[in-house]
Amino acid sequence: MNPQSTDIDIAIVGGAMVGASLALALDNLGRQLKRPLKLALIEAHAPGTGQSGFDARAIAVAHGSRHLLQQLGIWPKLAPLGTAIHDIHVSDRGHFGMTEINSRSFNLDALGVVVELERVGQTLFAALAKIDIALFCPAELIRIDSETQGHTLTLGDGQQLRCQLLVAADGAHSKVRQLQQQPQQISAFGQSAIIANVASKRPHQGMAWERFTEHGPIALLPMADSNGQPRLSLVWAMPEHAVAERLALSDNDFLDALQQAFGHRAGQFTAVGSRHSYPLALSYMPRPAFHRTVYVGNAAQTLHPIAGQGFNLGLRDISGLLAVLTPVLQQGGDVGAVTVIHDYLACRENDRRQTINNIEFLVRGFSNQYWPLVAGRNLGLRLLSWLPPLKVPVAHRAMGWHGREACMALARSR
Repeated sequence: MNPQSTDIDIAIVGGAMVGASLALALDNLGRQLKRPLKLALIEAHAPGTGQSGFDARAIAVAHGSRHLLQQLGIWPKLAPLGTAIHDIHVSDRGHFGMTEINSRSFNLDALGVVVELERVGQTLFAALAKIDIALFCPAELIRIDSETQGHTLTLGDGQQLRCQLLVAADGAHSKVRQLQQQPQQISAFGQSAIIANVASKRPHQGMAWERFTEHGPIALLPMADSNGQPRLSLVWAMPEHAVAERLALSDNDFLDALQQAFGHRAGQFTAVGSRHSYPLALSYMPRPAFHRTVYVGNAAQTLHPIAGQGFNLGLRDISGLLAVLTPVLQQGGDVGAVTVIHDYLACRENDRRQTINNIEFLVRGFSNQYWPLVAGRNLGLRLLSWLPPLKVPVAHRAMGWHGREACMALARSR
């Protein structure tokens, strides 16, 4: 397709992991149904610039999400970049509560896979270069003019695109949401997170750690070794006032503080990479859709990283969108019709609500030192260890095996 064309079926704003995955999946869907789609992807920053959604962080792709990416034809491109999570260890610092979830208990090769976003960005953009899509990067969306049959999008260089359906995948500070003046609810946790990669003397052996402390959770994800050193991806949540102090520490002092807060279960920390921080809050759109527009991923909701569910929930957003678009494409219908928007909202409602509520419960419940709550949550963790069948629903949520049924059922009914 000529990139200068102004007539587009679906325009995606935001080309980070969710947006790029959606573009590749839509191209694949169009070819499968023998109805090629005219697609456009608009991204403000190219991978590797240090400003894109593909930054130095690592994220966990849950087992269910990996399966979904496989179905979409995307996982084979990402599989070589992943480090398997075989086990998850959860503990409450200073208390008796702890439990483990093991992949072998579910006859799985892994509970999830950790990928580094910068490498993922390069891989996905290389794949985008091979499909029939109008890719605008770097490019900024500056205006949306809405009409009955679609939108006219104006970019910073004056180019214009007309689309039937607009998908906002442009993150927590969505420009689409700002231009459309759509409401967003924000619940502050009074915490910020420091993210960094750390090295440890002890090989991680595929173990992920979730350590709840009185100041906030600490998460460590296994990563590929670097120069023979075992590495872990760190997310350390703490009160906002403590962040500047931690960032100002020397590397050795920072590692000492982390060791004291986390303990020695993951071994002795020996090195730390660049440290970054960002405020933690739950933000979500009560209605992640508008006229011929749907919002996916962090544009629709931004979660606390406590359970690593942000990308996995965003991937279920795009899975839901694909499910409701499939019968429309099969019938040659309008991809931005009111029924598409309403069906998307309906199929995503329960999963979004349950996931958001669960995350907020974890954050509030494990950051509270009220003794009956401390006793209750530690007993709960112990019960998971003593009665393994109780782990099944917890593990299914951690692995992303939920939230897709409503969309698939709705698609089958069309």
